[in-house]
Amino acid sequence: MSGDSDCTRTSPSVGSPSDNEFLPDRPRYVCSLSPDLIAKAREELQEKPEWRLRDVQALRDMVCKDYPTLGTCLDDAFLLRFLRARKFDYDRALQLLVNYHSCRRSWPEVFNNLKPSAIKAVLASGFVTVLPHLDTEGRHIVCIRPDRWTPSNYPITENIRAIYLTLEKLIQSEETQVNGIVILADYKGVSLSKASHFGPFVAKKVIGILQDGFPIRIKAVNIINEPRIFKGIFAILKPFLKEKIANRFFLHGSDLNSLHQNLPQRILPEEYGGTSGKLDIAAWNELLLASEEDFLHDFSQLVLPGDSSPSEALVSGDAEEKQSEEPLRGMKPQLYYCY
Repeated sequence: MSGDSDCTRTSPSVGSPSDNEFLPDRPRYVCSLSPDLIAKAREELQEKPEWRLRDVQALRDMVCKDYPTLGTCLDDAFLLRFLRARKFDYDRALQLLVNYHSCRRSWPEVFNNLKPSAIKAVLASGFVTVLPHLDTEGRHIVCIRPDRWTPSNYPITENIRAIYLTLEKLIQSEETQVNGIVILADYKGVSLSKASHFGPFVAKKVIGILQDGFPIRIKAVNIINEPRIFKGIFAILKPFLKEKIANRFFLHGSDLNSLHQNLPQRILPEEYGGTSGKLDIAAWNELLLASEEDFLHDFSQLVLPGDSSPSEALVSGDAEEKQSEEPLRGMKPQLYYCY
């Protein structure tokens, strides 16, 4: 992600056959998708290669017209992430982009000083990693293990920072933009005291980011070894999940055979009944930490949390958040009841 983060330069008209020729210092987009993935993107995402740059330019023009102070990167490759995540619906892609920035600005505990070296403790714990093998649909598997977190060591927001950087790294790949990702969450050993850290405020923020504030397609969430408490948590959270996302949750309990119906054994580590060896977090940690300079450069294109912006859309979420606080207030007492 590089290039301008403002709308000061004149953009060519939408549909220009050589959009990037007008912007010599903006990186020229070169598609890295295979023929099969180009066909998949056309079928599933309504992406037409012959119109791709026109669509990107249309979104860029909308940003410059409606949100000139958004403080976003305007490179083709960056904007394309949001178009793909919303199946090339300009209005929905624009709203996702605005939400992306709104989420970053409204939660400074997560987004200030966000870089891999700042979350080394989380990475070393193994709380989040990415399995080395793709599933049959070409999707990365993000493995989350809450039992690896010791609350006395650092707050829950550090875990969220690690997950967010993991998603940022994955979405750099065009293959991931098209195929999406799968989440595997192992809740073995998660106690009530640990679950209580995932309170109403954190829950709403995380759901907001994953559903409406980040350009990634979550195709499935596989939950294993969930204690009885998780069923109570999920029942409370479900009303805040879009139906499409809620239907992609699969609760397997301790039944690894059920898990293997969704994820083949050949891509799973031995810990989950797989045949790909022991779960190794070192490779992903090394990759993420080696991306430090890339992240520093990429995030420098974005307005940081706390920076002022006159855009009304970026503060409208506060009122909405207050309206939805009330139904979430009862979460903690209900967790004790479920437990």
